[in-house]
Amino acid sequence: MARDRFSTATRLRLLGEQTAARVYRSQNRRQARRSRLTGRAAFLALVVCSMIVALAYPTRQYVSQRNDIAEQKRLADEARERVERLRDEKARLQDDAYIKRLAREHLHMVMPGETGYTMVDPRAGQQPRDEEGGAGRPWYSNVWDDVDHADAGR
Repeated sequence: MARDRFSTATRLRLLGEQTAARVYRSQNRRQARRSRLTGRAAFLALVVCSMIVALAYPTRQYVSQRNDIAEQKRLADEARERVERLRDEKARLQDDAYIKRLAREHLHMVMPGETGYTMVDPRAGQQPRDEEGGAGRPWYSNVWDDVDHADAGR
């Protein structure tokens, strides 16, 4: 029997070294590829993040200013409508007939020669005021009721 040039232990050691070298080389290649991609990816991520940071504040300011402009337009429209209502009211107040009608309705005034009547409900003093503070009644009725009831607590 011919003996092999190397013993089994030597062959196993050489086989292990060769295998380790192959694994080490493949890992180095993978790491080199991985490192190259990781560097590019990190640079790309850095560029994207810096762009986001650089654009975030101006974008937020832009949106905020657009909201402020919309709010100011809404307020200007409301003010314009109020001015129109006040102009209409001013025009109505220039009319003597309108002034007389307001005096009759709100102040219960009468023209000279007319007789004014005030109808008093006999149950008015017995009914408790509603939660609105007697909003359906003339203001002077509420004042007199308050004067009448001022000393009732003593």
